[in-house]
Amino acid sequence: MLLLAAAGLVAFVLLLYMVSPLISPKPLALPGAHVVVTGGSSGIGKCIAIECYKQGAFITLVARNEDKLLQAKKEIEKHSINDKQVVLCISVDVSQDYNQVENVIKQAQEKLGPVDMLVNCAGTSMSGKFEELEVSSFEKLMSINYLGSVYPSRAVITTMKERRVGRIVFVSSQAGQLGLFGFTAYSSSKFAIRGLAEALQMEVKPYNVYVTVAYPPDTDTPGLAEENKTKPLETRLISETTAVCKPEQVAKQIVKDAVQGNFNSSIGSDGYMLSSLTCGMAPVTSITEGLQQVVTMGLFRTIALFYLGSFDNIVRRCMVQKTKPEVVDKTA
Repeated sequence: MLLLAAAGLVAFVLLLYMVSPLISPKPLALPGAHVVVTGGSSGIGKCIAIECYKQGAFITLVARNEDKLLQAKKEIEKHSINDKQVVLCISVDVSQDYNQVENVIKQAQEKLGPVDMLVNCAGTSMSGKFEELEVSSFEKLMSINYLGSVYPSRAVITTMKERRVGRIVFVSSQAGQLGLFGFTAYSSSKFAIRGLAEALQMEVKPYNVYVTVAYPPDTDTPGLAEENKTKPLETRLISETTAVCKPEQVAKQIVKDAVQGNFNSSIGSDGYMLSSLTCGMAPVTSITEGLQQVVTMGLFRTIALFYLGSFDNIVRRCMVQKTKPEVVDKTA
């Protein structure tokens, strides 16, 4: 009976692998495609632009700092594969004025054609204890990280639906999958992106438009270097439990998943585990992806409990260290 059950399971899995490609999205062809990358002047955004350019795409870079944009443009152009490719730079704050963002997207489409893929990479981070962060910090992060993704997406979605083709990428963070000490403002803005992505995917899937949410871990970018200057000790110690990724590695995975139409994009074994653990009611690209989540959920939850326990221990140790001098002073 056990052999029959095992054979049945193997046959079922093989059937799923055969059927899966029939229901998966058709890959997006990047050669000649128009890719818009917000936050594309540095870090992951710039590396995504380079990766798409290497595959023959036309690029529109959107960011606030014009000097950084022009520098990024020069770096990207070194990776051209034909003399027809173009890198267009537009300086604008994508989180402030929707009408301005819409006009910028229209300008880009007039020059390079309809947007085939939008990568929402504009974002910033801020860490600190909940009661020590200014209220304005919560407003700022929600504006940049969340509305900075809403506005460009809103500007391209109608055309994508009309053309029955398109990809929209939201770059969240592993801090958008689990809340961590010091990230009450940052995590909440990144969690919001997932809610937007899930609801939007349900709306646009019938039109052959697919949404990808990327959850990169700590990545070696100027943004991380700036963030580390003000990280609480607890946050830094928790962050150090995982390795820092290279932006090129993260960019390649995001582009690969976006082209395939995968809803989830994660990096490494920790990323895979987190994505399975937090899948909830998130859409799946294939039956096999859903099956893998079902099979691994229990094991990954067990592992996650050990992680959570270690994080709690870090926080407790830091609290004890900070309160020791106070105890000594009272007994002196």
